[in-house]
Amino acid sequence: MARRVAGGGGGAAAVRAVRRPEVRLPALEPYDGGGLEPDGDYDGLEFLERDFAGQDGAGARFMDCALTGCVLDETSLPRARLLDSVLTGVRGVGTDLAEATLRDVELVDARLGGTQLHGAALERVLIRGGKIDCLNLRRARLKDVVFEGCVLVEPDFGGARLERVAFVGCALKDADLSAATLTDVDLRGAAPLELARGVDRLAGSVISPAQLLDLAPVLAAELGVRVLAEE
Repeated sequence: MARRVAGGGGGAAAVRAVRRPEVRLPALEPYDGGGLEPDGDYDGLEFLERDFAGQDGAGARFMDCALTGCVLDETSLPRARLLDSVLTGVRGVGTDLAEATLRDVELVDARLGGTQLHGAALERVLIRGGKIDCLNLRRARLKDVVFEGCVLVEPDFGGARLERVAFVGCALKDADLSAATLTDVDLRGAAPLELARGVDRLAGSVISPAQLLDLAPVLAAELGVRVLAEE
């Protein structure tokens, strides 16, 4: 289930509203199994403070699940499917979610580094709180995704397609938008908004007047304009 949330204020008409997930989990059964399994099928389970470091769950499906306080260091989950699930307080470095599918998912207060989501498909996803370093979203497809109250350091959106994506009270540091395609992307809530590459790909986004001033030197450099004071 999802609900539409406008970008806020009188500028809401300038960008189409994002459809946020509304995850309502059923009564969950505690997970009492061992490690993850490739192509495993996990339905209606609660994973509480499990250590999945280095485990292989490639192609696994998580449906109506809650993962709370789990360790995901070097956990291999390529092509996994996370559906109608909530991940809270997960942490790890080098988690591999390449080509994964995330639909109607909430990721809350995560502490992640070097997470691989290249080629992934994210739809109706809320990423709230926490900090994610070096998030790899190259060639990923993001639709109805909200980054809220989180810190993103050096996220890589190279070649990605972003449609109805909003940054709300979110720090965006040294982001790479090279070859990305943006449609109805609301960047007004990003503070700071720092682009390392891809300023030429901002078409299809909305920024605030203050952000425009902050980006002026980068935009001038992209256009080959030298800005010099009068002598």
